Amino acid sequence: MAILWNDIGGKFNPACSSDYLPVDQLRTLQTQRLIAVVHRVYDRVEMYRKRMDERSVTPDDIRSLDDIAKLPFTVKTDLRDTYPFGLFACGINEVVRLHASSGTTGKPIVVAYTAEDIDVWTSVMVRTFAACGCGQGDIIQNAYGYGLFTGGLGAHYGAESLGATVIPISGGNTDRQIMVMKDFGVTAIACTPSYFLHLIERAGNMGVDIKDLPIKTGVFGAEPWTEAMRKYIESASNIKAYDIYGLSEIIGPGVASECSDQSGLHIFEDHFYPEIIDPETGDTLPDGAEGELVLTTLSKKAMPMIRYRTRDITSIIQEPCPCGRTVRKIRRIGRRTDDMFIIRGVNVFPSQIEEALLAVEGTLPHYQIILMREKGLDQIEVQVEVTEEVFSDEVRSMEKLRTVLAQSIERTLNIRVGVRLVEPHTIERSMGKAKRIIDKREM
Repeated sequence: MAILWNDIGGKFNPACSSDYLPVDQLRTLQTQRLIAVVHRVYDRVEMYRKRMDERSVTPDDIRSLDDIAKLPFTVKTDLRDTYPFGLFACGINEVVRLHASSGTTGKPIVVAYTAEDIDVWTSVMVRTFAACGCGQGDIIQNAYGYGLFTGGLGAHYGAESLGATVIPISGGNTDRQIMVMKDFGVTAIACTPSYFLHLIERAGNMGVDIKDLPIKTGVFGAEPWTEAMRKYIESASNIKAYDIYGLSEIIGPGVASECSDQSGLHIFEDHFYPEIIDPETGDTLPDGAEGELVLTTLSKKAMPMIRYRTRDITSIIQEPCPCGRTVRKIRRIGRRTDDMFIIRGVNVFPSQIEEALLAVEGTLPHYQIILMREKGLDQIEVQVEVTEEVFSDEVRSMEKLRTVLAQSIERTLNIRVGVRLVEPHTIERSMGKAKRIIDKREM
């Protein structure tokens, strides 16, 4: 029997009850919300109306969940091409929050929220933390970044509404993170898994053993990580490490979360309807088949997404979960269909780095991105060829150029990377698609 009560304090949390809806009731709710959101975007968003008209599809053609296949896909470039407000389904006067994430050019991907959207976001983050075993009485250290990035505020609102004590420490300043974790009696932390690895190592250098602290739960997301990394984290810290999933285009964190079974991530599908498609043909695949995850927001008001192609490869798990939740699960995201990679919670595209490099005089259009893991933290080194004249110049000039390049990349990505200048013809040429990324991370 599903338990709808918080483990701590015995307080009923109505936001969690949606996880346990009878399947027939859940499908009815999804159908009603799908029909409503299709009417909303057709009436209010020019791009969707135009694409539906091109397919000779009207909102009245959408009567069941199976009819979703009649609708057009949305892709990340659509958000860039309609920058900043072209996909809004409401006036700016109804928007209470704007966030933004990295795009493939200098323009960010903008996402918007009405007050109702913030309520939905809060509720799915309550469900996320509850699924990870957190509740009233927990002290949660939120080390996701605040600001335009959706991670920090998304986790913050959910943890507070859960009834937990929230420490809004944001990212960075590792020594202070460890001091706070120790002095405040932190019982749960929310951050990227690679950053928590770094915290474990740095704590050891400071003479602090994470195993001796009250912390028992890690809510980790914003980047892919392996089962091997989970086992290492749990062994090194004596916590339970949970995987969560989200993306700014859909809502931010809170799209899916592991539960105590840790065997897949429950999609909060009363708000985010999942499909798996063949990434080549776009055909819908059955539950259990591996393919690209496509998500439709069923309740978002400000900026609904219809059949958004996430580029993440996974499958929907058919078997019911021992935890009793009826919302379906997806398998851990292990790879993507595009060349994007995630470093410390930031989406990075090789094209962004290329743009930053070529904006600086003296560089050549030949570069390579080396991904490494040092002290438990993911790092980037960009090797870039420079002209013969620059490479034969004095050391001071070379160092100045390296600094300028590093600053140019940091302005584009909002994270620091290492830059190494190499002489012409050092980087291997390719007769086909250039191999821009070399991943040397072991875990």
